[in-house]
Amino acid sequence: MILDENYWAKRYKENKIKWDIGKVSTPIKEYINQLEDKSLKILIPGSGNSYEAEYLYHQGFKNVFVVDIFKEPLENLKNRIHSFPEEHLLQKDFFDLNLQFDLILEQTFFCALNIDLRPKYAEKMKELLKTNGKLVGLFFNFELTKSGPPFGGSQEEYKDLFQPYFEILKLENCYNSITPRSGNELFFIFKKNK
Repeated sequence: MILDENYWAKRYKENKIKWDIGKVSTPIKEYINQLEDKSLKILIPGSGNSYEAEYLYHQGFKNVFVVDIFKEPLENLKNRIHSFPEEHLLQKDFFDLNLQFDLILEQTFFCALNIDLRPKYAEKMKELLKTNGKLVGLFFNFELTKSGPPFGGSQEEYKDLFQPYFEILKLENCYNSITPRSGNELFFIFKKNK
């Protein structure tokens, strides 16, 4: 299966976007709520409709970037927030991104990638983060299968994948998942290794 722009365009057109919960997810929202530095440069990769970016923007974070391979979700965000900077709406392949960030928020992007791209994802995240930068978000915690997306994984798999590049500050069962995902998510905070 080729998970390219055409694949995602078809999913949006057919309204097969179960990952889109129509609002910022509770674990990400609660993490954002404890952030004090509004100047942080933040990336949301594979952003989809990016309710996380919308929430950040309304909380005073103006240095938020979203990247998606497909144009429609970026347009949806711009239609909801007319003042969101055009130059922060990046329609491109995540792996072609050449910027650096203080914080990257992961919300359903990782689980939508082809499984063979996971090592490349971990390396790219390290490349995109500034010194002491953090990768924070949610991973699915269910058996890895060939059918998807979403593709699952386990705590051990994630540790093995990210430990070469990050200090694992937190990787644990998510206590505040939305009801449909309860028991199937891990919340994590990874800090870039020097």
